[in-house]
Amino acid sequence: MYSTVIYFITGSLLVISLIVSRKKTLMALEKAWRSFEGILPELIAILLFVGLLIALLNPETISQLLGESSGVWGLLIASAVGSITLIPGFVAFPTAVMLLDNGAGITQIALFISTLMMVGVVTFPVEKKYFGSRLTIMRNVMAFGFSFIVAGLMGVILG
Repeated sequence: MYSTVIYFITGSLLVISLIVSRKKTLMALEKAWRSFEGILPELIAILLFVGLLIALLNPETISQLLGESSGVWGLLIASAVGSITLIPGFVAFPTAVMLLDNGAGITQIALFISTLMMVGVVTFPVEKKYFGSRLTIMRNVMAFGFSFIVAGLMGVILG
């Protein structure tokens, strides 16, 4: 129901935009389509990877590795994978939902998403170039620690 309302509002605003300025709206839709085409290969690759991962790892395995009862090891796995993975947010959140639906725990997934968004192991060389080693290390260590706080709070609030 919620999605239908969002689609209706979006469609209505698009029609209003077309009425106000057909030329600008069509230009914006063209830019949006080109942008979508640009991210589509990356999106398909990541969705195929996640789909393959879920196909190969049954819910019991996912539950053992990242479930509520996985304990410290599940948290360490989630934080390590999140820290070294470079996935855009629009792919990370649906991935998190798929993992939750297949037995992963809320705290573990919150930690995965937090480290994914805040810790930059892969982007370290670029960040180091602009901010220096000391600040980059400090920011990543603080982000890593804060991710555990966020995950703990999410586990308490949503768990």
